[in-house]
Amino acid sequence: QVRLVESGGGLVQAGGSLRVSCAASGRTASTYAMGWFRQAPGKEREFVAAIRWSGSFTVYAVSVKGRFTISRDNAKDTVYLQMNSLKPEDTAVYYCAAGSSGAGIYAYTARRSYDYWGQGTQVTVSS
Repeated sequence: QVRLVESGGGLVQAGGSLRVSCAASGRTASTYAMGWFRQAPGKEREFVAAIRWSGSFTVYAVSVKGRFTISRDNAKDTVYLQMNSLKPEDTAVYYCAAGSSGAGIYAYTARRSYDYWGQGTQVTVSS
């Protein structure tokens, strides 16, 4: 079992920056990749970014590429999402997820690749 706790959400003006964190605990040794998803009111949960737990492979949604950066600190069992040049359309609840299937990094753009999910943290971007 892996427990994920997100933090760092909040209210920011358009064009601003915010960093959200995801602290993992439990059987983290089995984690192969971590990802961030988001869900806006009335919309489906969508992929944002993913990172391999070892190595440096990352993948991003087109809508955030060049503005968001996913990173990890293995010593702290924590994954970060640095969000720059935020737009009102980035407003959503951001969820952290962990997967252990060992598939290629691009498989982790899909929700079905993840075994564990956090409770989410709200990010609101005002115009």
